[in-house]
Amino acid sequence: MIRIRPAVIADAAELSRLYTENREFLRPFEPVRDETFFTKDGQEARLAVGEAARAAGIEDRRVITSQATGEILGMISLTAIERGPVQGAHLGYWVAQAANGRGVASAAVAAVVDLAFGGLGLHRLEAGTLLHNAGSQKVLRRNGFEEIGVARRYLKIDGEWQDHLLFQRLVDDEAA
Repeated sequence: MIRIRPAVIADAAELSRLYTENREFLRPFEPVRDETFFTKDGQEARLAVGEAARAAGIEDRRVITSQATGEILGMISLTAIERGPVQGAHLGYWVAQAANGRGVASAAVAAVVDLAFGGLGLHRLEAGTLLHNAGSQKVLRRNGFEEIGVARRYLKIDGEWQDHLLFQRLVDDEAA
């Protein structure tokens, strides 16, 4: 169905197109983006920073692709990777509107959980959703994440500080 692979600078044009096509769909779930973000140059700069951060071991941004066509369907990221006694990261993802509701996000989360707890050797993943984002909450629960509470005014989304429902999964937790 899907694959995940590292996001690279060569993905800039396709990501620029996908973000532009999904701008209104994603707006209620993302920070305010300046116009540069939606351009190929803006995506190249963002991807270059991401590649350096992956090389430094502090984040791992990946594209979600169709296994059949290779088309990019969205992104999934492990950010704020912390080593030492924590061995954890934050999980975030988005899927294009055309691929929404088809199991793409659930499959991508399952794949990145395997990567995080396998190849990256992490112990804990944390993810947050807007309180009303039932679809994303379902994706996380389906992948063995447990609800751990509400973080008030956690992230500035669509120009407003918004509460988020936080979830976690530990390496030895089972998927639902």
